[in-house]
Amino acid sequence: MRKLVVRSAVPSQSAQAARPAAAQNAPMNTGESPFDLTALRHYLAAHIPGLGPQLSARAFAGGQSNPTFLLTDGDGQWVLRKKPAGELLPSAHAVDREYRVIRALHGTQVPVARPICLCEDASVIGTMFYVMEFVQGRIFWDPALPELTNAERGALYDDVNRVVAALHSVQPDSVGLQGYGREGQFLERQIARWSRQYQASETRPIPEMHKLIAWLPGHIPAAQGHGIVHGDLRLDNMIFHPTEPRVLALLDWELSTLGDPLADLGYHMLPWHLTAQQFRGMAGEDLALLGIPSEHDYLTAWCRRTGHAPVDESTWTFYLVYNMFRLAAILQGIARRAEDGTAAASNARETGAKAGPIAAFAWQLAMRQLGAS
Repeated sequence: MRKLVVRSAVPSQSAQAARPAAAQNAPMNTGESPFDLTALRHYLAAHIPGLGPQLSARAFAGGQSNPTFLLTDGDGQWVLRKKPAGELLPSAHAVDREYRVIRALHGTQVPVARPICLCEDASVIGTMFYVMEFVQGRIFWDPALPELTNAERGALYDDVNRVVAALHSVQPDSVGLQGYGREGQFLERQIARWSRQYQASETRPIPEMHKLIAWLPGHIPAAQGHGIVHGDLRLDNMIFHPTEPRVLALLDWELSTLGDPLADLGYHMLPWHLTAQQFRGMAGEDLALLGIPSEHDYLTAWCRRTGHAPVDESTWTFYLVYNMFRLAAILQGIARRAEDGTAAASNARETGAKAGPIAAFAWQLAMRQLGAS
C-alpha cells in the first residue's frame, strides 16, 4: 500500500470563525476540470506507481499566482502547481524553479513536500507543471493566531524561527543549488527587477512607488550574507502539524533564489510592522499579552541560530522598506492580472488594491527613519 502524505489547506473551524477569508485556499469542487485529466493521468502513471484508473482534480481557490490543484485517484492525493494561462510577465510563475529547490531541500532540516515530477511539456495540460505530495496539517492565515493559546503561539513562532534559520543556514553548493542565483549585488538586482515588474504591471501611477524606485538604489547597505532565500516566507505559506506547534512543510517556492538571507527575513517579519488591514499583519496587537515574541526577540533568535551578527537599526529599517516596496510590486502584479482577467483568485482586485497604501507606508518609513526625501 502506498505511503501517503497529505497536505490539507483547510484551516481549523476556529480559524475560519476568526477570519472568514481563511477558507479561501480550501480545495473546492470546480465542476469540469480545466485540463485534460486523461492526458495528465497517462503522464503521471510513469511517476506514481500504482496510480488508479480514475484521476480527479479540484482547484484551490484563493491562489494569487500559480494555479494549484488537489489531485486524487480515490486512494492517494497529490498537489499539482502549474503556470497560469495567457501572457505572463518576464521571469514570473517559474514552477520549474520551485520544483528544483524543493527537490534540493528534500531530506535536509528544511521541511518541504516530497517532489514527484516536473513536466515541461506544455502539450500535456497546456502549461508547464509539477506534482508533489499533499501534506496533512494546518494553515494559519492570521499571524496573531487567535485560534491558539499563548503557550502554543510562543512555541509555534519558535519553531517557525527554527525552520527559517535552518533554510538560511543551508549552503547552496551542499544541496546542488550552485548556479541557482547569481552571487553579489543581490539587493541591486532585486530592486531593479521589482522596479521593472511594477512598471510592466502598473494600472495607474502610485507616486510613492516612483519615489522608492528612485531612492532605493542609492541607499543600499553592505550585503549581509549569501544563501538560499525563499522569497515569500509568510506564515500562510507553511503547513503545520495537525496538533503540534511544528512546521511540516514550506510551500510556494516560486520566488526562491540565491541571495541575502536578511532580505528574506525582512519580508518574513513584515507582519510586525503591517496591520491585518494593510496585509496579513499584526502591528498594533499586544504581542506580549498574546505570547508572541517581539520583533527584537525574534530577530535575535534568528541571529543566534544562524550565527549572523546583530543587525543595526538603520540597516534593518532599509530591509523593511525594501520589502514593503517589493510587496507592493507583487500586489500590483495581482492588480494587473485582475484587470486583465487572468487572476486565479476571486478577491484579486481587492488584494491588488493594497499596493498603493503599502508603498505609501514604505515611503513614510524611509522618510521618518532614514531621511529619505
